[in-house]
Amino acid sequence: MITDYSEIIDRVLIDEESLKLKIKQLAKTINDYYKDKDEVILVGILKGSVMFMAELAKNLKIDMKMDFMVVSSYAENTYSSGNVKILKDLDIDVKGKEVLIVEDIIDTGYTLRKTKENLINREAKDVKIVTLLDKPERREVEIKPDWSGFKIPNEYVVGFGLDYDQLYRNLPYIGILKRSFYEDIEDAK
Repeated sequence: MITDYSEIIDRVLIDEESLKLKIKQLAKTINDYYKDKDEVILVGILKGSVMFMAELAKNLKIDMKMDFMVVSSYAENTYSSGNVKILKDLDIDVKGKEVLIVEDIIDTGYTLRKTKENLINREAKDVKIVTLLDKPERREVEIKPDWSGFKIPNEYVVGFGLDYDQLYRNLPYIGILKRSFYEDIEDAK
């Protein structure tokens, strides 16, 4: 068990205060966009979006429902396979509804593109995307968020919902994982 996160975190990329401030700014923009719309369905992409979605929802002043999907293209790797699978689907019918996909990070774009296409095919009235982190340098497919918190460099990040092997989601900040930490573990597999 790691109790000193300096063993795995190279540096803090985005501190807790900056995260909260940016999420409030995103919520204000989203509130303005949806102010004259019917209820919105927030679709969180599990598991990484939980912290972001909870903080965002606390700051939204619109009629909304929340639901979740588990959509993955990573399996147990640190890189996207490009093969996207829906592992847990929505409970709410999105036909004719305003949908806001809430994502923790856009990396290659495979997962998000497939998710958006899926919701459009279900005849959602409109599908928008908000992401906390955007890593455009890694993009392999064309997908752009409607709202984005932070553009980040091509580094492996953890914290505030983002994980490495299901760990470190609980960190209150976004930190860059030490390359030696995950390369050593990946080499051992």
